[in-house]
Amino acid sequence: MTSSPHEGEVAFDAPGAGKPCKTWYKIYGNPESHPGPVLVALHGGPGAGHEYLSPLIDIYEKYSIPVVFYDQIGCGRSTHLREKAGDTTFWTFELFMQELDNLVDNLQLRTKGFHLIGQSWGGMLGGSYASLRPMGLQKLVLAGAPASIPLLAQGARQLLAALPEPARTTLEECDKRGDHDSEEFETAAQEFYKRHVCRLETYPDDVVCAFKNLKDDPSVYHTMQGPSEFVIVGSFKDWEGWREAHKIEAETLLLNGRYDEATDQCVQPWFKHIPKVKWVTLENASHMSHFEERERFIQLVGDFLSN
Repeated sequence: MTSSPHEGEVAFDAPGAGKPCKTWYKIYGNPESHPGPVLVALHGGPGAGHEYLSPLIDIYEKYSIPVVFYDQIGCGRSTHLREKAGDTTFWTFELFMQELDNLVDNLQLRTKGFHLIGQSWGGMLGGSYASLRPMGLQKLVLAGAPASIPLLAQGARQLLAALPEPARTTLEECDKRGDHDSEEFETAAQEFYKRHVCRLETYPDDVVCAFKNLKDDPSVYHTMQGPSEFVIVGSFKDWEGWREAHKIEAETLLLNGRYDEATDQCVQPWFKHIPKVKWVTLENASHMSHFEERERFIQLVGDFLSN
C-alpha cells in the first residue's frame, strides 16, 4: 500500500489567543472511502509535534486503517503562541480538547467514528477527552501515558535514585540550585533519557525532531510540564486523570515499556478505573516503545483496532 499523505489546515478559534489560529494535519489513507473508523494520533510533550509518531504509518500500511497526524497548537506547523509562555489560564487541557473536537468535526469523522491513540502527554489528553464520552469515539490506545502526575513524579524519583554516579548526584545538585539549563545538567540528564525515554543506541531522526520541536518553542512544555521529563513543576503537576476514567466508555488498550518513565505505578490507575481495558507491557522498551519494539507495538495496536 502506497503512503502518499494528504496535508491540510483547519481554522481553530482558540479561546484567549488574541489572533486567528490554525491546526495543521496530515492524513495517510482516505477517511471518506474507508468504511470504518480512522485513527487520530495525539503526540506528546506537550509541544513535541507529530513526527516522532511516524511508526504509526504502519497501521495504515499493514491494517488499511487511515491515520490522522496533527501538530497541536503551539508547536510544529500549527500556530505558535510564544507570547503565551507561562500563561496557565491559556495552556489548559480544555484548550487541547477543544482543538481535537474542532479537528474531528472539520474532518467529518464523527459519523463513521474514530479511534484515538495518545502517547505520553497525548495519552493524558486522550484519556481526558475519552472521559467526556465524545460522539464517534470507538477505541482508545494510551501508550506511555500516566494516569497520575504525582505517581509519575514518584516513579521518576525512584528511577533517578537508581542512576549511576556521577549522573545521580549531579542531577540532585542541579535540581537543588534550580539549574535545568546547563551543559552539566543536560549531560547528566542523558543518563535518564537513554534508560527511560529511548533505549535505542542512535535516536531515530523523528525522535530527534521531537526534542528539536520542544527546544524551538518550549512555551507550552515549560508552562504545563516543566524544564525536563523528570522535573515536573508546571501547571499539570497535580493532575489525576484516573479520577474521571470510570466515565470512559471506549474499549481501551494500555501500553508501556518495562523501562518506561511512565512506570507501572502511574499507569495502574487507568487499568483499575477504565471499565473495558487491557494492559500490555513491552519487555524491551522504555517510553518510545513504538520505535524500540516497533513490530510488536504495531501488531498490538493494529489487532486491537481491527477486532
